[in-house]
Amino acid sequence: MVLVRVSGVALDPSRQYVILLKPADQAPGEGSILPIWIGEQEATAILVAVEGAAVPRPLAHDLMRALLDAAESQVVQVEVTRLDGGTFYAEITLATPLGERVVDARPSDAIALASRVGAPIFVADAVLDEAGVPDPSEAAEEDATTDTADDGGSDEGVVDEDAADKLAEFQRFLDDVDPDDFRS
Repeated sequence: MVLVRVSGVALDPSRQYVILLKPADQAPGEGSILPIWIGEQEATAILVAVEGAAVPRPLAHDLMRALLDAAESQVVQVEVTRLDGGTFYAEITLATPLGERVVDARPSDAIALASRVGAPIFVADAVLDEAGVPDPSEAAEEDATTDTADDGGSDEGVVDEDAADKLAEFQRFLDDVDPDDFRS
């Protein structure tokens, strides 16, 4: 498992919300990020929690936190455990008076709750390996210096054109995103 932080919430070019998770030990522009597409309400819930914004009425994840407090329970951690058929799965580990319990959850809900209570967020290594993408800042630098010459059959250093196109599109999306797009 890799400890991650919420690096941001954004809109992709098709106006779908995406949460960006970054390994906690990597600086911006280093390593990889994990994009997970989520709904508008979940994006708002995560942004409210991450920014510490006040809301006039409790949101669903505030209610979850209040219910856990009333049940004398705490969120120990959240884990994005697997990716199956394009769907991410997560679990919330709770410390309860009856012992530790693990609850199945959507990653967006788990992350919104963890962001409210300050619980650590983890991603399975296999999920990060499968769905993580190079941090666009780092990839742009690597693309500029990648050796694509034929060196006698080695594919090392050769950039897949389709992957490079997707990465370039994602970089444009990150460059053009406006934080005000996420305000309700």
